[in-house]
Amino acid sequence: MSEENLQPVFQIQRVYLKDLSLEQPNSPAIFLEQEAPTIEVALDVGAEPLADGIFESTVTITVTAKVKDKVAFLVEGKQAGIFEARNIPEDQLDPLLGIGCPNIVYPYLRSNIADVITRAGFPPVHLAEINFEVFYQQRQQAIAEAAAAAPAADATH
Repeated sequence: MSEENLQPVFQIQRVYLKDLSLEQPNSPAIFLEQEAPTIEVALDVGAEPLADGIFESTVTITVTAKVKDKVAFLVEGKQAGIFEARNIPEDQLDPLLGIGCPNIVYPYLRSNIADVITRAGFPPVHLAEINFEVFYQQRQQAIAEAAAAAPAADATH
């Protein structure tokens, strides 16, 4: 059978919570604060091959809540998925792993983050939807800019 006749395959093999941590360094005193906390959210996405045509895609979210200068809580969660992606054109594989897979994994992570924050005794934090296509494009642009700057830095030495 020739390569051209092979149909592209993309399927989820498993979605799982890879890591979840909660820190409340100022409890119980922080519960007595009347001021609403400020929330900071950091996002990271990764993908790596596990075997031929099998990839792990991860989405990591860190939520930090502060009241004044005190940390109320810090939650970091990493949700992952194992995906089979075979016979996908090379130019489509990276966007699939950087956009499509995180779109599948992220809703599970949002739910797990909201749940652990609620279980910690705080009002739930509902994370916003993320446009992974824009996030992916921004990362690609940053990589391209770093690559363009690297030869210039080497030339000065």
